[in-house]
Amino acid sequence: MTGGAAATLRESRVGPAWVGGAHANGSAALVEAVHRKVIDTFAEGPMPAVDIAGIVRSLAPLTPTHVLDDVVARVAARVHGLGPLEPLLADASVSEVMINGPGPVWIERGGTVSRSGVSLDRAAVDLVIERIVSPLGRRVDQLTPCVDGRLPDGSRVHVAVPPVAVDGPYVTIRRFVVPDVALEMFAGPPVVALLEELVDRGANLVVSGGTGAGKTTLLNALAGRVSHHHRVITIEDAAELQLEHPHVVRLEARPESREGGGAVTIRDLVRNALRMRPDRLVVGEVRGPEALDLLHALNTGHAGCLSTVHANGPVDALRRLAALAAAADERLGVEAVRDHVTAAIDAVVHLGRSPGGARRIAAVAEVADHDRVRLLAGDAEVCSPITRAARLEAGRCLEVEKCLEAGR
Repeated sequence: MTGGAAATLRESRVGPAWVGGAHANGSAALVEAVHRKVIDTFAEGPMPAVDIAGIVRSLAPLTPTHVLDDVVARVAARVHGLGPLEPLLADASVSEVMINGPGPVWIERGGTVSRSGVSLDRAAVDLVIERIVSPLGRRVDQLTPCVDGRLPDGSRVHVAVPPVAVDGPYVTIRRFVVPDVALEMFAGPPVVALLEELVDRGANLVVSGGTGAGKTTLLNALAGRVSHHHRVITIEDAAELQLEHPHVVRLEARPESREGGGAVTIRDLVRNALRMRPDRLVVGEVRGPEALDLLHALNTGHAGCLSTVHANGPVDALRRLAALAAAADERLGVEAVRDHVTAAIDAVVHLGRSPGGARRIAAVAEVADHDRVRLLAGDAEVCSPITRAARLEAGRCLEVEKCLEAGR
């Protein structure tokens, strides 16, 4: 190839529009060219940003610094992680990323859903799904059209493809970057003091609410108030809790493999956790037969458990737990299950969302019966004292711990 031909070819690839980033499509074209070059020259492992910058300089030596940095970031996002979604996932204010098939990507920020500036074609959506599913050892196809998983940062991800996804593929990523949220973010000082007392006394608490109400975040805040002298065992479908506690044992469920075996359920983990000398059990979410094993554990001396459940209110939370437990063993009578729930659960903390997206405690309710509660507090004021029998063993341990901490 002659020098003039080579220059013409480079002109067609690089284009005068790249020089100075003057043309709106210039950076996009440069990103495409650099991306191809990276794929061709770097087969294994992530390419350092400095090497990507070197490729940019070799293709467009007059690129301004601000354009260079933008191109490097966009190429790195394509090559590593989830490609064009990386800028959204890097934004700490984005709590949910939603792909509704080819087209614009939607996000939730501050409790409000809006359209992002990212748009994907079908090839880009397929690439995102491949990068999500492959590390999980899962497959998603017509025979297995729905997959749940977890990203390395702990975010939950759900993928649905045709035929169940009519306009799909669909991808929903619920980012779980647990903020350092104090209980004061959910309620006023009197209610916070009530919750701290319940945790200190070893009460078994269930946090209820709808999807996205902030149940796991509140659970994390409550668990953070557990004494540092206690051994805490967390059990989750996807490991999300990030407790600031010196003695935490984390257990995570595992789905079945491609061959159809090797699954480890929440129910399995609850049973095993009881053999691991727990002072406190923290179950991320109860939504299946593990409800029965949890009730058994709480009725055999394991106090101070914290958990969450999807429900419309405190009474509905108790009914849901009873229904889940009854479904786990049809031999149990309804009355026996209800008695289990009444004896095991001390209080329900129900969360709600305001129209503006704020998460607040709507009610703290003490369990009186399987379908009857006594309101202790709303979001700002305590209206009744605790009357349910205290967990005496936990109370005695607490007093001993306070003496130790005071050096007495």
